[in-house]
Amino acid sequence: MAQLLDHTGAPLIRADAPVKVPGSSRYTSGYMRGGRSVALAAWQPALREAQDDIAAAWEKAAARANDAIINSGWLSGAIEQCVANTVGTGLRLKAQPENDLFGMSNKAAQGWSKMVEQRFELWSTNPPECDLQAQRSLGQMQAAAFRGWIGTGEILSATVWRPGRTGCQYGTKVQVLPAYRLARETNAMQHLFTGVFVNADDMPVAYRIRRRTAYGTWDAVDVRARDSLGRRLVGHFFDAPLGAHRGIGPLAPVLQVIRQFDDMSDATLSAMVLKTLFAATVESDLPTAEVLQGLLGEAEMARIQREAITGGGETPLEAWMDMAMGFHEGSQIDVGRSGRVAHLMPGEKLTLQSVQAPGSDYKDFSADLKREMARALGMTYESFTGDYNGATYNSMSYGTTEIFEVTKARRANIVAPFCQMAYEAWLEEEILERGMEFPGGPEAFLANRAAASRALWIGAPKPLADMLKAAKAFETLDRMGVLPQRAVAEAWGMDIEDVYHARQQEAEMRRTYQLPEPAHMGAQGGAPKPQGDNQDDEDEADGA
Repeated sequence: MAQLLDHTGAPLIRADAPVKVPGSSRYTSGYMRGGRSVALAAWQPALREAQDDIAAAWEKAAARANDAIINSGWLSGAIEQCVANTVGTGLRLKAQPENDLFGMSNKAAQGWSKMVEQRFELWSTNPPECDLQAQRSLGQMQAAAFRGWIGTGEILSATVWRPGRTGCQYGTKVQVLPAYRLARETNAMQHLFTGVFVNADDMPVAYRIRRRTAYGTWDAVDVRARDSLGRRLVGHFFDAPLGAHRGIGPLAPVLQVIRQFDDMSDATLSAMVLKTLFAATVESDLPTAEVLQGLLGEAEMARIQREAITGGGETPLEAWMDMAMGFHEGSQIDVGRSGRVAHLMPGEKLTLQSVQAPGSDYKDFSADLKREMARALGMTYESFTGDYNGATYNSMSYGTTEIFEVTKARRANIVAPFCQMAYEAWLEEEILERGMEFPGGPEAFLANRAAASRALWIGAPKPLADMLKAAKAFETLDRMGVLPQRAVAEAWGMDIEDVYHARQQEAEMRRTYQLPEPAHMGAQGGAPKPQGDNQDDEDEADGA
């Protein structure tokens, strides 16, 4: 290694001398170099398991989130919009059985899937058939479950067998439970963590669920997660960090922000109300009684003197307050006779006090708080507030595209597993109890339950800021041959098989009623040419 020398040839740094950094006794490098700063000195959080953090904060976070939702109009409306964006009227079943495994051709699999979807729709849209409480359709249960997830971070459900109900054909029922029914008890010796029993692999095997007794008290019952055949009995769906057995709501990080916004709104309203009032203060070295005598008129002072002689009269302060109240009852604010203020004692000063309105930074700060809350809910600021002032097509398009990825993830990870659990229980009853045809019979279904029950759950498409521009973009990509029609149909919230089936039915109806076929863009070599262009082509042909 080369050594630095000075002009005389002597080493600049002696080999046996330590190299020091100014202000430090050693070389430093790496993260957290500013650990001694004021901003970081008091920031000393503990690093522990996510399960412990959630267990310590869940109950208060859920209670505060629930209180904020039911007592805030704007937050309640925003959550309804969030539920509408994610669930809508309910995710729709698209059966996708592994047909190669069961020896079904594509055509046979399509026919079987269509039959399953139609029968499932009859069951899922009839509350007495699908809901244990006979109150909600499956779509309404999805909305209720997701709404509960926003506050608690969890969906708790169960599938139960209740055959023989009057007017019902199915015995499979779904029950949606509030997440707080899952006990908060922990007993490491029993492998019980906040109501969830786990095995040696940390896999949930049972749940401790609270229930109300006939005497109005609460007790707990332990329910297995699956039965001996692998059927799911209890569904517990959440999205939490590694090592956690429970979830926590998306509003937990912004609970303080919600409270700050409420406090700021209350303070602003109070200031606006106080601006409609006024107050007066008198600065004087004289006693209060003499100052009030200077403010009162001759009639008021004479009345006070008469009442003082007869007894039971009011004080000058009370008289001044009565006079001020009388002034406020009129339509105009008036401080009395023109000579009253002028006749104050020397050294006295009358000052009218006013309340200052919020500063000009109120709107910007309020918008920042709303943006943080909207981000936690997985919404755009415009959708969260209903304020589209200043929004452009590009900003709306980019914002909607990014947020829609959050919506799709929540559909796939939170709502779809809840729907899949109900679908699997219903499909088992259809095949085992009601004799629905299945390749290989019930034995093949039980042996390959997951492959037979494979399905997609389709929700509403991504909102489009400008449908015409989006349609033109899809048309261009379709003409280029880089975008399949399936992708176009999915972008509009439809399945390509359903589109083709509907178009086939429409074509048959047009032939029945002797109606002409519509001219579709891009069909038969492109869009139809204008009449003038066709006429020019015909003229050229005649000339040739």
